[in-house]
Parts: sequence; structure tokens; C-alpha cells
Amino acid sequence: MRLPGRIAATIEILADIEARKRPVAEALKAWGLNNRFAGAGDRAAIGNLVYDALRRKASHAAAMGSDAPRALVLSVVVREWALTPEALNDAFAADSHAPEILSVEEIERLVGEVSAAPDHVRADVPEWTAAALAESFGETWVAEAQAMAGRPPLDLRTNALRSSRDKVLKSLARFNPEAGPVTPDGVRLAAGTGDSRTPNVQTDEGYLKGWFEVQDQGSQAVATLAGARPGEQVLDLCAGAGGKSLAMAAAMGNKGQIFAYDSDRSRLAPIYDRLKRSGVRNVQVRPPESGALDDLIGKMDRVVIDAPCTGTGTWRRQPTAKWKLTPDQVATRVGEQRAILDQAVAFVKPGGALVYITCSVLPDENAHQAKAFLERHPDFAAVPGNTLWMKHFAGGAARARFSPEGGILLSPLSTGTDGFYLFMAQRAAG
Repeated sequence: MRLPGRIAATIEILADIEARKRPVAEALKAWGLNNRFAGAGDRAAIGNLVYDALRRKASHAAAMGSDAPRALVLSVVVREWALTPEALNDAFAADSHAPEILSVEEIERLVGEVSAAPDHVRADVPEWTAAALAESFGETWVAEAQAMAGRPPLDLRTNALRSSRDKVLKSLARFNPEAGPVTPDGVRLAAGTGDSRTPNVQTDEGYLKGWFEVQDQGSQAVATLAGARPGEQVLDLCAGAGGKSLAMAAAMGNKGQIFAYDSDRSRLAPIYDRLKRSGVRNVQVRPPESGALDDLIGKMDRVVIDAPCTGTGTWRRQPTAKWKLTPDQVATRVGEQRAILDQAVAFVKPGGALVYITCSVLPDENAHQAKAFLERHPDFAAVPGNTLWMKHFAGGAARARFSPEGGILLSPLSTGTDGFYLFMAQRAAG
């Protein structure tokens, strides 16, 4: 397929997403099944166009005076992919699979000056989230949100149990990898531009041998900040697919014990293969069954809560979630987080630590949640975030944000990562 056909396909897919309210991945898969003639390069380019249009939907719509799929895609191709309206019209005229040629009004919109837009439009976020983002990021909140609307890189975590970062960098040299910006085990493949394809590293020999895992630098950073040490007893209370359990196991050198638990059996399912491939021996998986954690009450050196959240920190990867998010959904997540925090307290032994993590940048899920926890549980005291950061990442180029309640906030603009929040509280010794 040539570009005109790819543009036409993108317009069709965006219309399908809007009409059926289906996830992007599902819509892209359905289109691919119905258009098997499309090659891998075509599917990658179309996927890039779809995601680019959704990430900056508000600002593209404002520039074009319309949020119709055609308007969004044309704006992306000109403003982000650097094609000219003239080149597009020439290509459209020569391709039977192309959309209609550009109208005079569309050309004027594409080449004209973009009029001043409200902050939330420039930030490409729902208007109701502006106040919360301003509370989290202060005066730079628009720039922070704009960074959350860019393409994400592909981050990998070197598995220290089986390899080294230098070895991984060498094995992936054909993809031009570089050291990650925060963690010492991080490897980064830069985000592409235009129709470039993201490497499928999960077919690489190093991945199959367990040398590395796919994991955002932010996720790696909070796993490191959780501070699990060799010999400790650690409960990963919301383990999911096990990414942070694997990272902590490597930090512990397979010494001590991690208990990986999740209330959703299907989320936990991938952990078994990942443990085997990574050579992890100190993780015990606890399926969600009645009494599954009763023997751990009051015995854990560290309880890590990777809490269910809105995922606002991952808007680069899940842009449709940004536009679907509602205040009611935030309130639901806040209630779930509060319940999990209170549940976790029972497992922390005297002198032990509780680590609360979200992939959110909203204060209701982060700083407000941490403050409320400390008020409910006066036997816990916050570990200052700046102290914790310097302990693990002293001298690093990335600079996180530290908040008064002891929290650490990561973001694409400040740390070059997805958005993450971490708060650690230590229980009184006795």
C-alpha cells in the first residue's frame, strides 16, 4: 500500500473506533483480518497514524475545526509527518485507493496559523482533568501533558540474573539501543517517527533466553525504589503479570522470598512463563483463593502495592483511555485503592515498609491517597521521597518531582518515563 491507501484505511479504522467504542488494538486487528493483503509495514504505518491522531485529538481537531477522522488524519500527516498539502493532493490524484483530494478549506486549515486554544486543548487532555494536572505539576502542567501525548520509546530491563546491560546492548545493536535514562539496568529503543516500525524484540534470542524483559523505565524505577533487599520477605499484593516481582527478584539476587498475589487469576496467568524464562527462583505465586495469604499476616518486611488506577501515566500508550476517563471512574479507583491499602497493613511486620505505587498522575490517586493513609494509620511514617530517590539514583540525569507527603512522581517530561507515583511508609518498630 502507498500512503494514500494507508490514510484511507486509518480514516476507516478511526470511524470504526468511534462508532463501536472498541479498543484501538481490537479495531486494528479487525481491519488487518479483513484486509490480509496489507503487509507488516502497512499495518505498522496505519497503527502509527491511528495512535498519533488519538494522542493529540483535541489539538488536531481545534486546528482543523473538526474532530472527524479525516480531519484528524490529514492534520497528523501534515503537522507531525511533515508532508505538504500539495504533495498529498498529488498523491491522492494518482491513487485509486486514496481519499478525496483536499478541499480549499482543508488546505487553508493545514497551512494557516493555529488560533490560540484553551490550555486543556493545547495539553490534549479532557477539560475536567486540567485542575488535577495543575495540582500535580504546577505551572508546567501543559508542557507535562503535551509530553504525555507523544510517542513512547520501547524500554527494556536487563535481567541481572542472566545477563548484563552491555551484553543486551550488544545483542540488540541492529536496533541502535541506548542506556535508559534512570535505572542502571535499563535499555531504550527510541520512539520512531512517521511510518517507522517498532522492533519486535520478543522474538529476539536474548529475550527468549531471559536476558531482558519489556518494561517501561518508570516501572523499572519504582520497582527499584521499592527497595527489596536480599533475604527479605516481600508481598507483591497486586502482582498482575509479574513485571515488578521479576525486577525485585533480580534486585534480591534470588535470595529471600517474594509472594506474588493478584485478585484476578487471568492477570496473574502470564507470570509462570516469565518466571521460568527469567531464571527467578524466589517468587512464590499465590493464586486468589480463600485464605491464600493468611500465613503471611504480620510477617512481611515489605508489602508492595501496584494499585489498580486510572492509568493516566500511560496515556502515551493508551490514548483512548484518556478521552474515555470520567470523574466517576477516578472515584471508583480511589475507593479500591483505599481498601487495598488498608488490607495491606495487616501483612507489614513491625519495622516493615509499605510501598504504594500507581501509574497515575492524578493527585486523588497519589498524594491525597497517601495523606489519607497516614491519617488512618498513625503507626506508619512516610519515608521522604527525595531521600529515597537519592539513595538509589544519586547522580542520575533524570529528576523526579517530590511532594510534601513523601511521594515521588515520574513523568515523560521530567524523567523520560511513563507517569508513575510511589509512596513508602515505614511501620513503627514496636
